[in-house]
Amino acid sequence: MTPQPPDSPAGPDSGGAPVGRRVVLGMLGLGAAGLATAPYLQNGLDSFLGSAADKDPTGLTGLLPNGGGFRYYSVASSVPHKGPENYRLKVDGLVDTPATYTLDDLRAMEQTRLVRDVQCVTGWRVPDTPFEGVRLSRLLAAAGVRPEARAIRFTCFDGTYSESLTLQQARREDVLVALRMQDKPLSHAHGGPVRLYVAPMYFYKSAKWLSGITVTPEVRPGYWEERGYDVDAWVGRSNGRDDAPTV
Repeated sequence: MTPQPPDSPAGPDSGGAPVGRRVVLGMLGLGAAGLATAPYLQNGLDSFLGSAADKDPTGLTGLLPNGGGFRYYSVASSVPHKGPENYRLKVDGLVDTPATYTLDDLRAMEQTRLVRDVQCVTGWRVPDTPFEGVRLSRLLAAAGVRPEARAIRFTCFDGTYSESLTLQQARREDVLVALRMQDKPLSHAHGGPVRLYVAPMYFYKSAKWLSGITVTPEVRPGYWEERGYDVDAWVGRSNGRDDAPTV
């Protein structure tokens, strides 16, 4: 079976009753309006589409670009909302000092800002997108990675998605545990309050709704890699694509 691309409108949880024609036409109208109206209206459109995507069993909301050019997509039928009161990020596995971080803990750490293009493996690209957060290498250093470690497994509070990096990739300076995107806190629709951001790789590597960082003895392929996508997903050098690098 051909895998569905990570930003396509269909996926394993796309079954269910169809969204009504009026709802679809209304969302399409809002999508067009978001492209033409002032930026402050875009925040409301982001919120609406993100909420609609959580409740859309057909995945049709994945067809709608917002004003920033991104597509909404989740492989889970619904994703809980988390904030400062209940968000937790666990670092464990082959480490000397496992840790659990709150959102306030992460915000209090030194923040790194990167501005890069975002490239989806399905073809769309969003240029010059700022991300800001804590370098993953800093969290790994604080945990004390054991000598036998070779890779990282990332899990998410949607209960379904996972990703992977080698330890060498995870220690790059352009890999973040991101708290902000486009100079504002990460919205739920964009994977907030915390997501992974792997600047030089296709966007499916930048797991949304990040909740777990587990150090492992070998690479364990993530959700889309188990369905045929490349584990080493360098932009322009993987998945049969020749896109311009994002870094």
